[in-house]
Amino acid sequence: MISFFTNLINGLSLGSIYAIIAIGYTMVYGIAKMLNFAHGDVIMVGAFTAFTVISTMGLPVPLGILASIVVCTCLGLTIEKIAYKPLRKAASPLAVLITAIGVSYFLQNAALLVFGSDTKMFTSVVPFQTIPVGPFIIPGTTIVSIVVSVILVAALQTFINKTRPGQAMLACSQDRDAASLMGISVNGTISLTFAIGSAMAAIAGVLLCSAYPALSPTTGAMPGIKAFVAAVFGGIGSIPGAMIGGLVLGVIEILARSYISSQLSDAIVFSVLIIVLLFRPTGLFGKVIQEKV
Repeated sequence: MISFFTNLINGLSLGSIYAIIAIGYTMVYGIAKMLNFAHGDVIMVGAFTAFTVISTMGLPVPLGILASIVVCTCLGLTIEKIAYKPLRKAASPLAVLITAIGVSYFLQNAALLVFGSDTKMFTSVVPFQTIPVGPFIIPGTTIVSIVVSVILVAALQTFINKTRPGQAMLACSQDRDAASLMGISVNGTISLTFAIGSAMAAIAGVLLCSAYPALSPTTGAMPGIKAFVAAVFGGIGSIPGAMIGGLVLGVIEILARSYISSQLSDAIVFSVLIIVLLFRPTGLFGKVIQEKV
């Protein structure tokens, strides 16, 4: 029983990180109607930035986290402006998808040139290692990951529902042309979406490498793919769906790794997604959109 509870908590911890990453995917898709497959590599850049500031330069942890957020936010805005904005009205969405894959490989190879291929050991940003809760010993990174994810989702939901920029995001997600006619800057709204998603990717990268300290140029690749799976699982375009999808995916992965096979855990995760989509193609919280002809 104790072992199951421990695995469940670890699954929620991993799932909360997936949820933070998945929100970036679902926000960009909901507003810009594109899949930013370079999002996972923004996580890697954020982790390397924090590593450089904290471990290499020896500066305090808060400065490392702040630097990571700033760098990833600027990177997200740059990617959106240079790579995606010129293709916003492209005839085929395949052009945007290929560009996103190209940006992903560019970031991985740039990190390879700058930091090398050797795996770096990331120093956890969590000041406490464990917290005793009754008969259980819970890692500090687990508690922090879950709490941070809940705070970020609550803050993001409040921002979207209670502020003018957030309402502009909702309007653009419904109909970009109509939003433009109402005086909303669609380009500015999409850029803001990329900035928020990239900032959350930076936080996710720091939390991910605090829990799993190995850092390399491909660190964000698999978590990025799994977070995309979480976004689709929950219903891509839905922030609550991304949150629930990430948590469920993390729990499934940890339980499969502990009780079935560590080699088959990834296959089980993707199999669950396939099964869910067979019965509910829009995901758990997705909505079927009727297009007028």
